[in-house]
Amino acid sequence: MAATNARYSDAELEEFRALIQEKIDKAQHDLELIKSAYMNDHNNGTDDTSPTFKAFDEGSEVMSKESNSQLAIRQEKFIRDLKNAIIRIENKTYGICRVTGKLINKKRLELVPHATLSIEAKNMQK
Repeated sequence: MAATNARYSDAELEEFRALIQEKIDKAQHDLELIKSAYMNDHNNGTDDTSPTFKAFDEGSEVMSKESNSQLAIRQEKFIRDLKNAIIRIENKTYGICRVTGKLINKKRLELVPHATLSIEAKNMQK
């Protein structure tokens, strides 16, 4: 593809849409697993064990709930970012760097399909 093209072709956008939809489906599945783990955390079956272990286990249960909650928040943000990428595909603005206005490298988009910055723009932020 020549660098003078202002956007990716419709065929390329459809390839990206399929890739992103696959990632959304997997991310939503993973989010459900995280949420179900979060909901079931209180059933660790330590009711009949020694009080010392139970206290330790309750502490780790709180840590586990916090980390699961953080995972769920990150996963929800990832899904939102991917859905925003689908919107950009529909608007035919997908793959255009929001800082430089240039096309984001295709390999970068394959690795980070929700990227809105080219490597050049990302490096400028540092």
